[in-house]
Amino acid sequence: MKYAREIKVGVLATVCLFLLFFGLNFLKGVNIFSPTNSYHGTFYNLHNLEEQAAVYIRGHKVGQVDKIHYDFTRDSAFTIDISINKDIALPAGTHMALVSDGLLGGMAIELQFPDQLPITNDQSPIIAHGAFLPTTYVPGLMESLQTELLAHVDGAIQDVDKAVINVDSLIAQIRTQVDGNHIQHSLTNIDRISGDLTSVSTDLKSMMNNQVPRIINNADTAIANLNTIVADVKAADIKSTIARVDTAVDNVNAVVAQVKSPILQHIDATIISADSLLQDLKAHPKRYVHFSIFGKKDK
Repeated sequence: MKYAREIKVGVLATVCLFLLFFGLNFLKGVNIFSPTNSYHGTFYNLHNLEEQAAVYIRGHKVGQVDKIHYDFTRDSAFTIDISINKDIALPAGTHMALVSDGLLGGMAIELQFPDQLPITNDQSPIIAHGAFLPTTYVPGLMESLQTELLAHVDGAIQDVDKAVINVDSLIAQIRTQVDGNHIQHSLTNIDRISGDLTSVSTDLKSMMNNQVPRIINNADTAIANLNTIVADVKAADIKSTIARVDTAVDNVNAVVAQVKSPILQHIDATIISADSLLQDLKAHPKRYVHFSIFGKKDK
């Protein structure tokens, strides 16, 4: 009974240490009563991945990151150890992907299976415990947005650079024109054209003041003469003249009719007499023969 109190104190301390160890692992997400398998992977950049970060398979938590080792003498300086439930078999071709875990910038590990293989397949090869898995990095939403924003900014900067280059080219051309006195020549040509236009304008004003009024006066005189001729024609008694001509024509027609009528009657009588004579000649030809064939005279 002498050591009863010390035994009780020792047992109590052991229980407290066990509870502390279990509590800490529980808070870390480690279930000490569940057996696990460990796997490893190497990364060039962890993007703020920390120990005790979650390990997912298709969005379901199956383990955690146990330890992070680093060796900066190598290109892929970081090696991570993960532990997952022992009842999960990883098929050949499984990748260890470093992914974003929420919008707060946390990182996690996503175990990605090959697309052609299901999660469990007794006939597919299984990755052994403690093996190194191929690794990859999947940018998060914020990083993708940042990358796209930087790409747009770079495109805008390139457009600005092109615009600046075009402006510089334009300024160089203007300087070339100024240095070559092309602008001065153009201004001289413009002054010469302006002088020619002024001369033409002066000649046009002179013509409008001198020749155009003369032409208008001549046209007015010609119009006045034409009006006089028209008035003379109107003043002539054309209607009465035409009436007299019509009367004379009627008289001539009457005389011709009077002369023509007896002649036509005489001709008609002559034609009738001739016709009668011909008919009588045909009917009595012997009347008109003074001697017959034997020399006798017909009665």
